[in-house]
Amino acid sequence: MAQPEINTMSTVRINESISIAEYLEGELVSNVKHEYISGSVFAMVGAKNAHNMIAVNVLLAFGSRLKGRLCRPFNSDTKIRIRMLDHVRFYYPDMSVVCQANALSDTFQDQPVVIIEVLSESTRRLDDGEKRDAYFTIPSLTHYILLEQDSIVAVMYQRVGQQFERRDFTNLNDVIVLDSLSLRLPLREFYDGVVSL
Repeated sequence: MAQPEINTMSTVRINESISIAEYLEGELVSNVKHEYISGSVFAMVGAKNAHNMIAVNVLLAFGSRLKGRLCRPFNSDTKIRIRMLDHVRFYYPDMSVVCQANALSDTFQDQPVVIIEVLSESTRRLDDGEKRDAYFTIPSLTHYILLEQDSIVAVMYQRVGQQFERRDFTNLNDVIVLDSLSLRLPLREFYDGVVSL
């Protein structure tokens, strides 16, 4: 097996090209999550407690509001498949919301309406660059939200026509409004337990 190569994007690249079927089969038995880009596989690294607390808070905030509705939140164990023009990618966002879900037997979703990533210094360039651009190609996506783990900052990209408009939130009293889901989400809930409220 080829030697792993450390990548500057908080992942470890495995220097072997594999098929989508091999990737999906391997993820079912792997102890480490991997993201997939056109035959290349990248092992994901661990996260700080602050990152995990924010991700859980977000899941709880969406889960309590979407209970009993068609749209459902998915945690970071659910991959998003992105079909680019010339290749396929699989990413593990920290959270996603899907209104037209894939089969229960699948390990990924194709039609998220909301994707949320929690940022750190080591993931910012990837999450607010390569991943953002790939996510924006998903026709069903209406909102992409980035949450800083070390400060109270949320960046929301909202689809307006064929473009995405950016809005920044920096106050715990700010409320993120997701018109597509008729949701109002106070930033305070996302940072509960992470900063003094």
